[in-house]
Amino acid sequence: MTADSSSERRFERALASLRGLAVGDALGSQFFVPANYPLLKRRELPPEPWQWTDDTEMACSVLAVLAEHGRVDQDALALSFAHHHDFDRGYGPAVNRMLRLIREGGDWRELAAGLFKGQGSWGNGAAMRIAPLGAWYADDPEQATHQAEISSYTTHQHREAVVGCMAVAAAAALAADPAGPPKPEDLLDGVVALVPRSAVGAGLRRARDMLDYGDAATVAAVLGSGRRTSAHDTVPFALWSAARSLGDFEQAFWTTAQVGGDVDTTCAIAGGVVAATAAGVPPAEWADRTEALPDWLPTGPAGA
Repeated sequence: MTADSSSERRFERALASLRGLAVGDALGSQFFVPANYPLLKRRELPPEPWQWTDDTEMACSVLAVLAEHGRVDQDALALSFAHHHDFDRGYGPAVNRMLRLIREGGDWRELAAGLFKGQGSWGNGAAMRIAPLGAWYADDPEQATHQAEISSYTTHQHREAVVGCMAVAAAAALAADPAGPPKPEDLLDGVVALVPRSAVGAGLRRARDMLDYGDAATVAAVLGSGRRTSAHDTVPFALWSAARSLGDFEQAFWTTAQVGGDVDTTCAIAGGVVAATAAGVPPAEWADRTEALPDWLPTGPAGA
């Protein structure tokens, strides 16, 4: 295989993951609308169009930088986040301010490090956007976690946010294995082995122990469902749901969404991981109802 064809295959895997992430994000966000609450309980689709949020917008920047540089270039990534920042996509106030200041010439290193009294954000924003990077590195899960760590620091520098980002990238890389997706327990065991000890890691170990639980609400009560928008309250449940549904996007979505919480983000994470598998593409009807990806997104890797 030539270097060009290898890059093209990486791009296609990452794009498939991004499309799944976008559908999960856009459809999940519809269930913040009170009129749609009953539809979620009945597993019925809400009216279209389904617009995606900051989760997808930032994930598009991740893929765009990978396509251009073949790896994470932090400066390019921070600038892409800032220049494509749409205030109306649902960003948190701290990130809105930070991206505005980067556009105005601020240093992302100082701005990200200074969030939350110098602790850095431990939110789920780095994790929500990173599944396509994991799919890009399906041939090297360790590199996926390394590149995810690098990517996280552009906006989220708290240890838990960084580890949450690494965990989602690892899961997507393992799920996208060309030899076929792993068993649920092997996926979570693989992720745990690839990330540092942390609250996120502890949640992932609990998620591994709860794979035989059939009641998602019970699992979410233990692991969290993103209600606190922290990485350790979001990533373990989203990956529990993805691990149980590899190859079945529809099942992954409804399992994830039914427990509530930060539905667009948990469904973006689960959707991005599941869509990294060959059999995990979203239903065509769902993809058709989802807002198209932005026209600034590259159509292939640089030089292809």
